[in-house]
Amino acid sequence: MSQHLRGISALLIVTLVWGTTFPAMKDMTGYLSASWIVLCRFALASLLLLPFLWRAHLRDLGWGAVAGVVLFLCYVFQIEGLALTSSNRNAFVTGLNVMVPPLLGVLMGAKLERRIMLALALALAGLFALCWEGSFTWGRGDTLALLCALFFGIYVKLMETTTRKVERLMTLTAAQIVTVALCAALWLLIREVPLGSAERAEELPNYIAYISTGLHTYGWNLLYLGTVATAAIISLQTWGQSHSSANEAAVIYAFEPGCAAIFAYFWLGETLAWNGLLGAGLLISGMIVSQWSTERPAAALAPE
Repeated sequence: MSQHLRGISALLIVTLVWGTTFPAMKDMTGYLSASWIVLCRFALASLLLLPFLWRAHLRDLGWGAVAGVVLFLCYVFQIEGLALTSSNRNAFVTGLNVMVPPLLGVLMGAKLERRIMLALALALAGLFALCWEGSFTWGRGDTLALLCALFFGIYVKLMETTTRKVERLMTLTAAQIVTVALCAALWLLIREVPLGSAERAEELPNYIAYISTGLHTYGWNLLYLGTVATAAIISLQTWGQSHSSANEAAVIYAFEPGCAAIFAYFWLGETLAWNGLLGAGLLISGMIVSQWSTERPAAALAPE
């Protein structure tokens, strides 16, 4: 097998693994909060990637911290949205992030290409079909998923420039993963952990017991997300994209929501009605069209 075919195979594996993350996280949202899921996932990944921070350049760490804050917002919106809607619907809406960078380019003065207009039309038609349930339904979970797509797109645009400014790419990756974990821990302390008064302090033992039960129950989910879907898959993605073209990668990644829907069916029993299937097909078509001639750096995409 040639290096090119191996690269394509690697990207297919990356897409399949990303597809599993939606039901894996959805499975936990009924018990654990978004903050805990993000913290545990990225803390585990941080432990594996810490060696890449050894003797790191200050500039690499700085850009990694900036990217990590944006990435943290992506995951908070994504998981909060997952708690309020199905994982396959969340995956298809989140997948619209691939359209954000070219649209940002248009806002910054770039010419509006025909492919972007066609991609927008396909995406809007797909969203309408996906959300049609006798009437058009759009909930808070869908809004959060759309915000997630927006911030993922901003993250991609940010990484497009930062990957050219750093000395070591894996240092940038490790720094942002650690930053996400730190942001999640801070967010937990501010919003969730019951501390600060005598009344709330009395609740702390119950809170700890509740979280301990959740971590034990979903330990395999978190271990899989942290080690395989985050730390390991980033390395495979970088290697795969170094042996394939940007267009090939874009087309393969566009099928991630489809993979998520398949795994959601087998993992959670979720299904798509005829309108959902139509909407999914239109959304995937829009994603492919939007990316067909856009060059993307090897580390531009975030782990899902």
